[in-house]
Amino acid sequence: MTVFISDRFNSVTDSKMPFLSAALDPVEVQQRFTQYLPIVQNAQLQKIQVIRHKPGRRCLIEYELLNNYGQTITLIGKIRAKGTDFNSYELQKSLWQKGFADDSADGISVPQPVGIIPEWQMWLQRKVQGAIATQFLTQTNTSFLAKRIAEVAHKLHQTNIPPRRSHTVSDELRILNERIPLVMQEYPEWKERLEQILAASNYLGKNTLEQKHCGIHRDFYPDQMIINGSRLYIIDLDLYCEGNPAIDIGNFIGHIKEYSLRILGNSEALSDWETALTEKFIQLTSEELKTSIESYITLTLVRHIHISTQFLERRFSTKALLNLCEQRLHIRNAS
Repeated sequence: MTVFISDRFNSVTDSKMPFLSAALDPVEVQQRFTQYLPIVQNAQLQKIQVIRHKPGRRCLIEYELLNNYGQTITLIGKIRAKGTDFNSYELQKSLWQKGFADDSADGISVPQPVGIIPEWQMWLQRKVQGAIATQFLTQTNTSFLAKRIAEVAHKLHQTNIPPRRSHTVSDELRILNERIPLVMQEYPEWKERLEQILAASNYLGKNTLEQKHCGIHRDFYPDQMIINGSRLYIIDLDLYCEGNPAIDIGNFIGHIKEYSLRILGNSEALSDWETALTEKFIQLTSEELKTSIESYITLTLVRHIHISTQFLERRFSTKALLNLCEQRLHIRNAS
């Protein structure tokens, strides 16, 4: 049987991950899957496709198989150059076993983790069907999804799976103090404005209360939520850590505002989503988190100033982000 193979990134040339050629070889793949993955025993490989590749760092490969019942099974293999990410695999396995399986009564799940192939520094999960939440942001009458996403975050925060690392507001500020100077170098004409934004961000962060910490996603934004009918899947938990629960909501809303500004030309165009998400999360937790959420929204937007310079198609929005951050940080004479 012919197996379709697609490697548009030419990832097999990555010297940091020399095993990628084996991970794209149908014979090798069939052997390893038979050896390590009971879920696909006797299933025939149909397709191998590299869907993401960060040279020298990470690679994402999609495998499509057909089982004896004519059903398609699609797996996502996550490879990390510095070694197998056992922590993320074990976390996802724990979540699956603690109420995040496909049949959870509340309709909140994670993709099913299916195994590890140590030789390829890869762990695998089943691909879930559906559309990312970003695709619903601009549709009418979808703010009910925002309330559901607040429930997803809250459920994750309540799992009590011990994180192996932490993320505080100090870490958030460290990132800004590393990234914003890079923007100053590239846009010297904005140096003074960026210095003011950075100083105001540091002041804001240092005056943001650190509420009770719990396990958080830390990279929570609309692309990390897959909507499949009434079921919601949370994905990419690689940065799971101990932190302020306000980080996840602030980050999510910061991304919505950036998207709204860049795509719709108005950072408040999706305010219905933002309000629904915040109000539902506050209802589930505590009014005390409201101020911290606002702080993390602002810090997320400041981080996006640098992010916007990293993508050619986003650079047009950098100046608008500067203006928005100045407004939120109450910097006078914003232009």
